[in-house]
Amino acid sequence: MPDKMDAIAMLKADHRKVEELFAQFEAARTAGQKKKLAQQICLELSVHTRIEEEVFYPACRGEIEEELVSEAYVEHDGAKVLLAEIEAADPGDEYFDAKVMVLSEMIQHHVKEEERRAEGMFAQARKAGLDIAALGERMAGRKAELLAQYRRDGLPMPEPVTFHATRMGEAMRAA
Repeated sequence: MPDKMDAIAMLKADHRKVEELFAQFEAARTAGQKKKLAQQICLELSVHTRIEEEVFYPACRGEIEEELVSEAYVEHDGAKVLLAEIEAADPGDEYFDAKVMVLSEMIQHHVKEEERRAEGMFAQARKAGLDIAALGERMAGRKAELLAQYRRDGLPMPEPVTFHATRMGEAMRAA
């Protein structure tokens, strides 16, 4: 990765990396390969969602269509449910492959929403004049911290931002 990458380039690079991991998972034949790839997918997406939620999305609030930001948070929370399920499971478990594939489909949709040419979140952020370079620096620092922390301590239970009125949201926050 270059020394300095703007926020959007960094997020797009993350998207391509996760797309490749999902493709490798789909091609994997052994339980060991699937487990290792699923763990890598969970790590990458856990870090990615945190840096978006802590740095990028707050910078977008009030600058781009509010509905895009709100949808992104809800999509993240849906993905977090599957991330927690996948992280706690093994490839031999019922629905393991299905959960990874549904997560892949959810992420594909989310990426499309962010990367759409003229009306996507990234295009609107550039058009709004956000300091994409400064955001990239902040995100890169936070990403390095999170990767080191998660590799050392394991992935934390995902914290939903938008899931509040359900028992699942309460359980995820309580864990």
